[in-house]
Amino acid sequence: MTDTFMSARRRTPSKALYTLAVAIIIAGCATPPPPAPVAVKPPPAPVAAAPVPIAPVVIAPPAAPAVVVPTYVSQAGTPRDYRRDAATHLYERLRERIFKGKMPPLLQAVGVLQVDIDQQGAVTDVRWMRAPQHVPAVMAEIERTVRAAAPYPAPVRMGKVTYTDTWLWHKTGRFQLDTLSEGQH
Repeated sequence: MTDTFMSARRRTPSKALYTLAVAIIIAGCATPPPPAPVAVKPPPAPVAAAPVPIAPVVIAPPAAPAVVVPTYVSQAGTPRDYRRDAATHLYERLRERIFKGKMPPLLQAVGVLQVDIDQQGAVTDVRWMRAPQHVPAVMAEIERTVRAAAPYPAPVRMGKVTYTDTWLWHKTGRFQLDTLSEGQH
């Protein structure tokens, strides 16, 4: 029996240990002391400033857009009528490249081209309706020639126009347009 009593006593902590544990727990729960008060200065009173006169703001009306007046104008009312004005324009600009007289029976290329012209006479697009695909260099040259001849007569009555013309191309690089062609032998 004494053995059992001694074992039980060794297992039980002493009162001093309990007291120490309670003191540590209580010390951990204590709140820290409040921080020292900081002196806060009140904001300075607003100083009344003398009124500053404000100059009136004048807003100018927007400038009117610049109106570009085309150099060449066409009074054509239909794309077919405009085609003659465009062909005349090309012949005037490219006199040295126009084939004089009747075209020979065999041509290097025949192509049908549609050209879109805006209200200022600028070329906006070209499309082949019948392309001379066997001579791509001729196709490229015709397209370059059409674009280089701009500005075309401005289609003032239609606003913009798409016209179609047939290019008759000789192997010498000279051509005629069907609209103003002198025919073929």
